[in-house]
Amino acid sequence: MHAAFPALRLRRTRAAAWSRRLHAENVLTPADLIWPLFVTDGAGVEEPIATLPGVSRWSVDMIVHRAKEARDLGIPCLALFPNTPRDRRSDDGAEALNPDNLMCRALRAIREAVPEIGLLTDVALDPYTAHGHDGLVDDRGYVRNDATVELLVEQSLNQARAGADVIAPSDMMDGRVGLIRAALEREGFVNTQIMAYAAKYASAFYGPFRDAVGSRGLLKGDKTTYQMDPSNAEEALREVALDLAEGADSVMVKPGLPYLDIVAKVKQAFAVPVFAYQVSGEYAMIEAAVAAGAADRDAMVLETLLAFKRAGCSGVLTYHAAHAARLLAA
Repeated sequence: MHAAFPALRLRRTRAAAWSRRLHAENVLTPADLIWPLFVTDGAGVEEPIATLPGVSRWSVDMIVHRAKEARDLGIPCLALFPNTPRDRRSDDGAEALNPDNLMCRALRAIREAVPEIGLLTDVALDPYTAHGHDGLVDDRGYVRNDATVELLVEQSLNQARAGADVIAPSDMMDGRVGLIRAALEREGFVNTQIMAYAAKYASAFYGPFRDAVGSRGLLKGDKTTYQMDPSNAEEALREVALDLAEGADSVMVKPGLPYLDIVAKVKQAFAVPVFAYQVSGEYAMIEAAVAAGAADRDAMVLETLLAFKRAGCSGVLTYHAAHAARLLAA
């Protein structure tokens, strides 16, 4: 039984800042953040991304500085994405298997300079294909599942050898987690984690990301035959169940804020580590609101990130990671 008003006044515990802190049900810290970074060719290069104001592509030498910055801010993990030059893209995405590709060079450089930071790598072929799809395409334009998975396994091993701590398959092919897990075990990478993009939706929020990795304009058709339908929630639980059964250590929901209901359902159903990706379109919308004078960046960044924690996230991939970490340290 609970007391009634006026014996019970719910505002009583909100009256002072110390009490609000004491009664907070969720807490956000820099340790909850994963910082996505874009790698590009060259040396001493910083390339601002027009559709992601405040975000740049960095050459390998410069991305090491970002890794040191993350370490000093208390951010535990980086997520790396390559902007593969057009002349190294092909229909079969062979550059993904090159042990000296941008991703692998960045992994080795960061691992040598900042060994204490976690490194998460994207596993999918879209940064390497000339057609912009996440896998191999047949003559009808359909992405071939099993043939693609064979390449994803080799891509995962290539990244693990270069120093990846967390393999994150974002391709949404069926069966890839189990085969990647088996290959990692076979090759001795028993502590290399898999964070599966388990519920990745065919979303309108990915546009700026495609600019960042250089695939804008390359994509022929769309990704609706392998990424999830935004109308579906129960299917997300089936996807998560399959990936966990195949050996995923954690799962991801993508995009983030528009899919907090999915985060909450996954957490409630499986009680496993759940991550969300606050994707490029979400970031760009916040920055656009700030630029228009319609929002306070600091307050909006912290509130949206706290919403992920409240929904059940163990952590969040966000382009605002460094900014948020500075705010939290203030």
